[in-house]
Amino acid sequence: MKVLRVSHSAVVDAWRGRERGLRARGVDVRLLSARTWDEGGTAVDLVRRPGEKVLGVRTIGSHPALFLYDPLPLWHALGETWDVVDVHEEPFALATAEVLLLRALRRMTGTPPAPYVLYSAQNITKRYPWPFRWLEARALRGASAISVCNEEAGRVARAKGIRGAVEVIPLGVDVEHFSPGPADEHAPGHADHGTRAPSSGRVVVGYAGRLASHKGVDVLLRAVAGDDRLALRVAGAGPDADALRATAGPLGDRVTFLGPLDDAALPDFYRGLDVLAVPSRNTPGWIEQFGRVAVEAMACGTPVVASDSGALPDVVGGAGLLVPPGDPDALRRALLRVGTDPDLAATLRREGLERAATCSWAEVAHRYHRMYTDVLAEAAQPGATPARPAGDLTAPEVVVVAYGSPELLADALAPLAGKFELTVVDNSSMPEIREVAALAGATYLDPGRNGGFAAGVNHALAHRRTPGSDVLLLNPDAVVTPEDVVALQLGLHGDPRAASAGPRQVDGEGTAARVTWPYPSPLATWVEAAGLGRLRSTPPDRSFVIGSVLLLRAQALAEVGGFDERFFLYAEETDWAYRATLAGWRHVLVPEARALHLGGATSSDPARRETHFHASQERYLRKHFGVLGWQTARVAALLGSAARAVALRGPAQHAARRRVGLYARGPVRSEAALPVGAR
Repeated sequence: MKVLRVSHSAVVDAWRGRERGLRARGVDVRLLSARTWDEGGTAVDLVRRPGEKVLGVRTIGSHPALFLYDPLPLWHALGETWDVVDVHEEPFALATAEVLLLRALRRMTGTPPAPYVLYSAQNITKRYPWPFRWLEARALRGASAISVCNEEAGRVARAKGIRGAVEVIPLGVDVEHFSPGPADEHAPGHADHGTRAPSSGRVVVGYAGRLASHKGVDVLLRAVAGDDRLALRVAGAGPDADALRATAGPLGDRVTFLGPLDDAALPDFYRGLDVLAVPSRNTPGWIEQFGRVAVEAMACGTPVVASDSGALPDVVGGAGLLVPPGDPDALRRALLRVGTDPDLAATLRREGLERAATCSWAEVAHRYHRMYTDVLAEAAQPGATPARPAGDLTAPEVVVVAYGSPELLADALAPLAGKFELTVVDNSSMPEIREVAALAGATYLDPGRNGGFAAGVNHALAHRRTPGSDVLLLNPDAVVTPEDVVALQLGLHGDPRAASAGPRQVDGEGTAARVTWPYPSPLATWVEAAGLGRLRSTPPDRSFVIGSVLLLRAQALAEVGGFDERFFLYAEETDWAYRATLAGWRHVLVPEARALHLGGATSSDPARRETHFHASQERYLRKHFGVLGWQTARVAALLGSAARAVALRGPAQHAARRRVGLYARGPVRSEAALPVGAR
């Protein structure tokens, strides 16, 4: 097997253990790496070992996502015959686009294109600006597989449309270099190797990594400051170094800053600790993607205390203690537990060594070899792999009602294309929507009018591709993976009286959204007006699941019927769910399934959305509680909005005043005054 790997980070000798492990398994690996790269604030030059098949390539730019390689060495390498091309760069990176473009150009010259695989550590769902979003989508759609270093990165890749296999493979560690010292070194407070901590029997805590705010070193300093039994050694450099030294000043010789340590010095550093702290915190744009230092420390027999953040729980597993991010008190208690309880420390050392062994370069190479072998087998017998339905059930048909926003629609369809029957109802009659549907292999339906969401769903139900199957309603601004659809169907049919099921949802920043709500009623409107809405419970027999990602049971659809087309936008699923509840059905949240929902992304006019929402509330209350019920609720909404218009300030006050006008005129009447055809 011949493999061409491209990885700028392979400039670091220790990180080429993957390639050495593959060669030990008989794989012919050629590696193209950066000639020089900035790693942790230090410029690292590529130094080849004798006989090592690695070529340093000049790079243009220094940001991991924005740099380019000198194209000439890539062009020459891609002109050879390979079984697999492994682009060890993020799918949205310019370097990835460069390699894939040169691969395509080589194909035009007659060179057979080898299947390619990608790599990703990105464990936050991010919507990148153009052209990066487009480059990422193209790279993922054509990839035969992707290796990810954490489970969440795999979910993100699936949600963004990867059609090939997703393999979770850890970042490797040299377990011969990072290995335990003499058995007696790990007595609490021993403090040896390199710079000494005070010889006072203190628990020696260590930190290794970048000195930047997202790494949580300030939290660690506060934890250490709270108990004189703790001493801290800090290895690393970064933009917060001076500020952290100033913060540590009052702690005197209990805190020692060692500066950056090279790879040769790190094992002795880890062995000289009683416990390593990895106090990473979450930020809107970053959470810990792996935590290599935790594995290195465990390989050296050093217990680990880490934040319950990002990939750290998967990496540490049961081999360390986890604490909430940003909590110095919890961190302090955990450090003291490990440092003062010999039995606990011994257990963590034993389990840490076992965990580190699963990240050895030999194991990592084995898993990459297996991935390459599977890619070659798939290339020999190409074909889409349909999603496995839950049990013996027929896979659900997916229905998307679209109104403009072809880019969002493409993102929604990408993970499911080739896996499920897809139907797109285009209420906007746009050629671009037709094109997106065709590219995804979806059935395209144009009703010739914008009758709203309920009418669009009914149009799809009247043109079913798989009559008798469950139906998944999917908003164009929502993304769900095939695996989550299967989990959703399992959850739905796990309850014989469940008419619909919805997944957990997060927004574009990863923030959880509420999915289950109690039914509207006149009394509920008064509770909301009084500001007590949070006190309302959501009993399973009196609540519904929102319709942005909603799986409907075929039997319930047949019994309850379609959606009420008087609901143009919003509350159509509430009305359907309520009718199902009256017929003895219920609605469930399936926590094992998850979806991304941007929320309102298909409309840029919040005032228009609000008008549609409250008009649908009026229709719902009139339908199920009569005119008196509606008027009772209307009075409550007017009084509550008027009180907020007086008490609040700024945008909230303007919104409350707008709602007063809306309810004074009547939401349905206000909706009728909106321009025809707009949504």
